[in-house]
Amino acid sequence: MGHALIIDDNAKNVDVLARLLRMQGVNSTTVLRPAQLEPVLQDIDAVDVVFLDLEMPGANGYEVLDRLKLDSRFRSVPMVAYTVHISEITVAHQQGFHSFLGKPLDADKFPDQLSRILHGQPVWETP
Repeated sequence: MGHALIIDDNAKNVDVLARLLRMQGVNSTTVLRPAQLEPVLQDIDAVDVVFLDLEMPGANGYEVLDRLKLDSRFRSVPMVAYTVHISEITVAHQQGFHSFLGKPLDADKFPDQLSRILHGQPVWETP
């Protein structure tokens, strides 16, 4: 059983992703506002993957990525840009994301995508 950190301001998208993760045996912790990240990081132990929306109020995904990279617990954790803004795929790669999944997620493809990400293989896919 793995554990994912989901950082996304859209509760509907979070619910869909959390359900897809649960179907693969992965629990998740959700952060709906970047301002809530610090208290969550204080309470969280091991994380196997981070799904990070790129556009949120108060901070963009790149700023949150930079913050997570400062935490030694996340140095080897795959950071997945998870966004409707598929035009950001090149920038996400340049900024150091491990993988990129465009919204909406494809429920049929997700199990394979997640497996590859958790095994260290970058996945760069858009719908």
